Amino acid sequence: MSQKGLANALKAVIIGVAVCGLLIYFYFLPVWGRAIIEQAPVYEKCYVPWMVFLWVTALPCYLVLVCGWRISSEIGADRSFSVQNARLLKYISALAAFDSVFLFVGSGVFFVLGLSHGGMMLFCIVVVFAGVTVTVAAAALSHLVYRAAELEEESELTI
Repeated sequence: MSQKGLANALKAVIIGVAVCGLLIYFYFLPVWGRAIIEQAPVYEKCYVPWMVFLWVTALPCYLVLVCGWRISSEIGADRSFSVQNARLLKYISALAAFDSVFLFVGSGVFFVLGLSHGGMMLFCIVVVFAGVTVTVAAAALSHLVYRAAELEEESELTI
């Protein structure tokens, strides 16, 4: 696959993830929230705070997609191993770490305030684990891309 083809495939995946994220955050989560309220009306007071909280957690996710788009553009321009891509991957790592901590702390606060259920806390822990996995993977990739960019720069200087 060519660099352009790879970049276009990555961009298509990013668009797909963005559309799926919009569906999850703005259709499925509200529908599931209302279904929970129908089953247990005692949680009606939790619906709006949880929806706002979950929508705020979407912001770092979409910033990650923007970074991914920029990385894809760099790949399409045949600059796969660049300091810019290493920085963007480091930024993705920081965003994933922030979102994981924010979700964990926020769900814990909601639980302590009586605005959550233990099952929701367990679900958030699973999502936090996935976020930590993305954090570590992006940090490792950032390091590797940075090292590859350094090696590429050194080899360009060598005759």
